[in-house]
Amino acid sequence: MYLKKLLNKKSGRVYLSICHNSYDKDTKKVRAKTIRPLGYLDALEKEYPDPISYFTQVAAQMHEEYKAGKAELIFRFTQGETLDSHEQSRKNLGYAVLSQLYAELGLNLFLSNKQRYLHVDYKLNTLFRLLVFSRILAPASKKKTYENREMFFEKTDYSLDSVYRSLSDFSRMSQDIQLLLHRKAQELYGRQTDVVYYDVTNYYFEIDEPDEQRKKGVCKEHRPNPIVQMGLLMDKQGLPITYKLFSGNTNDCQTLMPILAEVRKDYGIGRFIVVADKGLNTSNNTCMARIKGDGYIFSQSVLKATRELREYVLDEQDYVWQGDQFKIKSHLTLRTVRLENEQGKIVETFLEEKQIIFYSEKYARRSRKKREEALCKARELIAHPSKYSQRQAPGAAKYVQNLRYDNQTGEIILKQGQLLSLDEDKIAREEELDGYYAIVSSELDKPDGEIIDLYRGLWKIEESFKVTKSDLEARPVYVSRKDHIEAHFLTCFVALFLLRLLEKRTNNQYSTQALIETMQRITGTYLQDNYYLLDHRSEVTDALGKTFGIDFSKRFMQLKEIQSYTAMRSK
Repeated sequence: MYLKKLLNKKSGRVYLSICHNSYDKDTKKVRAKTIRPLGYLDALEKEYPDPISYFTQVAAQMHEEYKAGKAELIFRFTQGETLDSHEQSRKNLGYAVLSQLYAELGLNLFLSNKQRYLHVDYKLNTLFRLLVFSRILAPASKKKTYENREMFFEKTDYSLDSVYRSLSDFSRMSQDIQLLLHRKAQELYGRQTDVVYYDVTNYYFEIDEPDEQRKKGVCKEHRPNPIVQMGLLMDKQGLPITYKLFSGNTNDCQTLMPILAEVRKDYGIGRFIVVADKGLNTSNNTCMARIKGDGYIFSQSVLKATRELREYVLDEQDYVWQGDQFKIKSHLTLRTVRLENEQGKIVETFLEEKQIIFYSEKYARRSRKKREEALCKARELIAHPSKYSQRQAPGAAKYVQNLRYDNQTGEIILKQGQLLSLDEDKIAREEELDGYYAIVSSELDKPDGEIIDLYRGLWKIEESFKVTKSDLEARPVYVSRKDHIEAHFLTCFVALFLLRLLEKRTNNQYSTQALIETMQRITGTYLQDNYYLLDHRSEVTDALGKTFGIDFSKRFMQLKEIQSYTAMRSK
């Protein structure tokens, strides 16, 4: 703020006003904006002994208030003012917290260093930020993401072609970026890898014909589309460690050893205990874990159990009740496994395992409710089979006897005189085992309770898949080249990593959905003189602001302050 003296050449009078210089983004020039008009000097002299001295001090005081963020702001608009159809005046500011995490992880510096060795006309860091932040705040196709690029306070001097071309670069850097995040997790967050969690899911593509990677397989969404499999490894804190893509027809159980071998080689991880669901509980996986000196904790199906296991589960002997809702027992057992030796012959061997059985009334209620929902649909299917196809009733169909499908259409086929009916024996067998769960482990000396607690941590990786599929909208996938597919899932992986860090940094007080929604709502609308109007505040914005040193409680914020929060700099 300063005192401006303007001479009227016709009258010879001097007009005083307090002004402030600001950058006009329309004219691209610095202009003086009148903050407070004062009047003609000769008129002011009748009221003030020395108007210039007095108002110079006033201007100086206003300038100090301005620097302290306490100045009065005046914005002037005309009644007929119209919007510029080519300008996005409303921008997202919530990504400032993601930008700080991104810089903390050293991704800015990593990509800037990689840039030096690539002869490309686009900025890797700028495009990777666009793809990762958009995946969290406005997930869409690469084309739509490019069209929405003006929502951020970032440079947008790049083309859609550059976005697609950069995917090949990111694909080549995928392993290096994952390894960078792993090392930062160790350095900044004390990552421990004595216990790791593993699970597999798949993602479908909107194409009809399969190719080398996208193949028909068992889709989690029961879709007929070609899919790719993803194996994801996670630590005890819920932070992703790495992922690996497999062709869509790869069996889940065949994905574990390849990803563990890569982690051991590239990440320098020593012995670990891998925790996984029953789909990974195979002879090969358990034997290879033992051969490599690792441990495992796998669930074991009680519904498909052997007669011996079923009898052991239902035998009340040795159970120890913990309260009136939970009971547990365990024993050491020998598992017979069949493996192929060096001569190509199948040989049998034995593994000693700890087998833990527990019953939870909470699990029992959940099983009964889930089955009843499926039975309601099964009864509807029996009454009106023409309304259902193979894809529409996967959970209910297992309770229906005499059910056959057309291999081409998936429609139900009924032979003349054939009736559909509920499989009452199957229902009774399931009811008998409601609430029971089995776990097998190589850790013979670990207490039962500790093994169960470790296994329960598997829910976090299952939730991570839900986040990638729902909040991050990782599927369907709209890119087709193999390297572009890899780059797509890399950006999803980094986005998930940032979200998990964000949960951790806010002490796990808020769900992923709440954090994403809040960041989406933290926006600023351009007013004048590089000021933006913010219009959303909540408990979550206050928590984010406190964590990352950003005052989201402000109603007005200048561009230079916003840019100080969103700047692409490593810390």
